[in-house]
Amino acid sequence: MAVAQKVGSRLTLILDDGDDMMTGETIFKSKTFNNVKPEATADQLYAIATAVADLQERPLYTIERSDDSEITQE
Repeated sequence: MAVAQKVGSRLTLILDDGDDMMTGETIFKSKTFNNVKPEATADQLYAIATAVADLQERPLYTIERSDDSEITQE
């Protein structure tokens, strides 16, 4: 039986950079933080993300977490 074990995580803040003057569509910028502890909870990451977002010039649009897993045979 194969098992997956989290080996790393990334936290990405998606920021609203305004609207494109030609198309009117929203432009997004992102800031990614690598080497996030895989054990970090959603509440912990949300608290950190909102604190860091307050330091940005652009407003926060959304927060994303990406986990990397290693799959091995048990």
